[in-house]
Amino acid sequence: AAALSPEIITWFKKLDLEILEVYGMTENLAWSHTTEEGDQQIGWVGTPNDGVECRIGEGGEILVRSLGNMKGYYKQPEKTAEDLTEDGWLRTGDVGEIDGKGRLRITGRVKEIFKTEKGKYVAPAPIENRLSTMPGLELACVIGEGMGQPVALLNITPEEQERLSKGSEKEHFTKELEKLLARVNEVLDPHERMTTLIVCKDAWSVENNLITPTLKLKRNEIEKRYADDIAQWSKTRGVVWEA
Repeated sequence: AAALSPEIITWFKKLDLEILEVYGMTENLAWSHTTEEGDQQIGWVGTPNDGVECRIGEGGEILVRSLGNMKGYYKQPEKTAEDLTEDGWLRTGDVGEIDGKGRLRITGRVKEIFKTEKGKYVAPAPIENRLSTMPGLELACVIGEGMGQPVALLNITPEEQERLSKGSEKEHFTKELEKLLARVNEVLDPHERMTTLIVCKDAWSVENNLITPTLKLKRNEIEKRYADDIAQWSKTRGVVWEA
């Protein structure tokens, strides 16, 4: 499962439906963190469950230890040593922070975080979740390694593609994207703010090797696919449509 966007949680909250976020992995039997009723903090996944220890390790990585942790990967000692410390801490691969009440917030994946030319780290997943709440958008991929500011590559749904074949609809959608860019940037730190939203003309699919069968982004493949054009696109502030 992926993180639920704050906008969706807020929408349900207006209906008096409190969605309580939780956190866990196959490697620890999904026994890690739970938000207690009445203690909802949107974007946070709660406090450690009974018998679970949690701390933030090197590079901001979330480490958890409990009796629910796996013993290791079957016949894969090297992978086991990579993900489990000698004293039993599971390296989750997620980056996060812990507040004064012990609640955990996940801010990204260790392997996904990139550094801009200003030397600041950016976790793309939370930004992508905010972008993807707009109707008509299917997937978003925020990139910016070595760039002045991040940009986002967007994929729109087939239904939206068909609707946008009409010129007037495309103009309206562009204005909505500009509003989305301003709205998302408003809640980001200065170094995280995007200069450009780029609407890609081709769908990202398993067949063209840009997403996995479980619909996760293949970031390296997406970056390689558009590498020759990103520098030029990023010079335009606002919305760019791939020709």
